[in-house]
Amino acid sequence: MSEGRLRSDAVFVGGGGDGYVEPQYLSMGYANRHGLVAGATGTGKTVTLQILAEQFSAAGVPVMLSDVKGDLSGLARAGSPEFKLHGAFTSRAETIGFTDYAYTDFPVTFWDIFGRQGHPVRCTISEMGPLLLARLMDLSEAQEGVLNIAFRIADEQGMALLDLKDLQSLLVWLGENRSEVGLRYGNIAPATVGAIQRRLLVLENEGGAGLFGEPALALDDLMLTDDAGRGRINILAADELMQSPRLYATFLLWLLSELFEELPEVGDPEKPMLVFFFDEAHLLFDDAPKALVDKVEQVARLIRSKGVGVYFVTQNPADVPEDVLGQLGNRVQHALRAFTAKDRRELKQAAETYRENPAFDTEAAIREVGVGEAVTSFLEAKGAPGIVQRTLIRPPSSQLGPLSEGERAAVIAASPLAGKYDTAVDRESAYEVLQKRAETAAKEAEEAEARDDGGDTLLREYNAGRRYSGTRVGRSTATPTRKRSSRSDSVGEAFAKSFARQFGTQAGRAVVRGVLGGLFRGR
Repeated sequence: MSEGRLRSDAVFVGGGGDGYVEPQYLSMGYANRHGLVAGATGTGKTVTLQILAEQFSAAGVPVMLSDVKGDLSGLARAGSPEFKLHGAFTSRAETIGFTDYAYTDFPVTFWDIFGRQGHPVRCTISEMGPLLLARLMDLSEAQEGVLNIAFRIADEQGMALLDLKDLQSLLVWLGENRSEVGLRYGNIAPATVGAIQRRLLVLENEGGAGLFGEPALALDDLMLTDDAGRGRINILAADELMQSPRLYATFLLWLLSELFEELPEVGDPEKPMLVFFFDEAHLLFDDAPKALVDKVEQVARLIRSKGVGVYFVTQNPADVPEDVLGQLGNRVQHALRAFTAKDRRELKQAAETYRENPAFDTEAAIREVGVGEAVTSFLEAKGAPGIVQRTLIRPPSSQLGPLSEGERAAVIAASPLAGKYDTAVDRESAYEVLQKRAETAAKEAEEAEARDDGGDTLLREYNAGRRYSGTRVGRSTATPTRKRSSRSDSVGEAFAKSFARQFGTQAGRAVVRGVLGGLFRGR
């Protein structure tokens, strides 16, 4: 058995020892070909995720992962001989010939959509886009169509959609001007606009308002290294976020899409630019429309040329659609339990995706491997899948288990990004633009009425004195009447006319405050 195990060109996953023929490595050159970490609850997926993140970081590769159970924060602290599993770890290291094994910490950046367990992480409404927003709010096809109209008008009018109040105020205007807008973009039903507003309110109540706004996350901040050249491990706090699973899945998909769109083509680099772990991956695909699944497949197929490796972490490979599963060349399969006929079929299907090893039955191995063991297969020369092997997973070098609140706070305070995202910025966007247009239109309307209102004032005074006589006087037919809104009005004119109607009276102003100010009193 050869000494040591760590290499600069590969991730040492485990192996070695009796019954485990040779050490198993994930090649850095093929790490951007994506992967899968699967297995039933309690079989060791979290430790596998931890040791992969450690070694990518040590090789200078930044990592992005989500911490669903709160366990992965221990990456920021070195393991200790005082830990109760120290004996088991050192024994495992000896069994697999891991003489390089030592305890160490790793550079970690904590993120949290809610801003409580890490740096706040935000994106804008415009960056999220109508497709992902429709998925986030589970909108119907008709509702998604109206959302697309809102985005189109915002683009044409040069209005930034940054946070929820921007989109909500634009939808209010859209409902008011549905007749004019509908002639160009298609029918807009008030009930449809109302349904979208209700979904936005639910999203706001679930904490989604914290996701949208500025300063928005800069992708470069996910790709930092420390002074020693180690890649920073970005950990998204997801224990609370998982209470809103659709928000969790949509945010990670948005992040993946942004990486795909913004990173340059690099072909097949010697090591990845970034490795992205998508834990609880089934949430991405549960009840997802075909258009969204197609987008995920496209991103998975093409983002490897941007130097990004995507690793889906889930309980069962069947949770991932076949077209996406076929893109995942590096696999760590922990035990699957077969209690039902459906379980047995899925176990058989999982075994069939591996290149057979004549030394053992793959299906039986997947069923029988214990905690901390796995069936593995990694890409070899020319990207060919390796023969399946039974593997003892190497022990982690960082702390197994979460940091204390004080330790986490110290890591956040020492972060190179401390202070950059802490304070939200509310610059001029659609909400403010619509308010200004409304105020300007209202002022102009009042001035116009005042210019030709002299006769009306005398008429009101005269009729006030004859209120009970029953002989009220009507206004002369010679008085000019207000011109009806033309259906050929431009979208910009429709903005002005709609808000002029609302702001023309004190009652109108109260209505606008009720609709806009009432919903956004948290500003």
